Amino acid sequence: MLFSFIFAAFDLNNLLEFNRTLVEQGELWRLFTSQFVHANYAHLGLNCLGIFLIWLLHGEYTSARRYAFNVSVLAVWCGLGVYLFCPSIHIYTGLSALLHGVIIWGAVKDTTLGLKSGYLLFVGVWIKIVMEQINGPDASIGKLINSTVAIDAHLIGAIGGTLLAIPLVVTYLKNKNAT
Repeated sequence: MLFSFIFAAFDLNNLLEFNRTLVEQGELWRLFTSQFVHANYAHLGLNCLGIFLIWLLHGEYTSARRYAFNVSVLAVWCGLGVYLFCPSIHIYTGLSALLHGVIIWGAVKDTTLGLKSGYLLFVGVWIKIVMEQINGPDASIGKLINSTVAIDAHLIGAIGGTLLAIPLVVTYLKNKNAT
């Protein structure tokens, strides 16, 4: 959140946003940094609210190191995913794709700790993703952030979070079978 606020305060979107043309010209950092800049302060505020809610849900078992690792991996994953699989997206900003991945990882972590709410959260996020794919982006959110909601990026983020959680499931199953 701190980086996102700094980037917004100094109006660094032109330097950091995903810009397909500039990425193709070699500005590869944009694949990563685009996750941390926003269309406007409403967009930033919504994403910060998401971070806060995720931290409330999963903060007690997510160390700063683990969170930084997950965020970094998902930032690269989402940037590459948008580049490779969303050719119609020319400009992209925002944490929401990455946040979908973080919340999926947290939901899986919940399940490995025996919390039934993890299953509900995991399924709920995937239902949201499917509904977005069927119905398209939420127009009211798009109006609020003055940008098109990149629902395909949400899908990419959720897939990334699911893949990132595979080691949790493997460890859980190994420990369960050992007892």
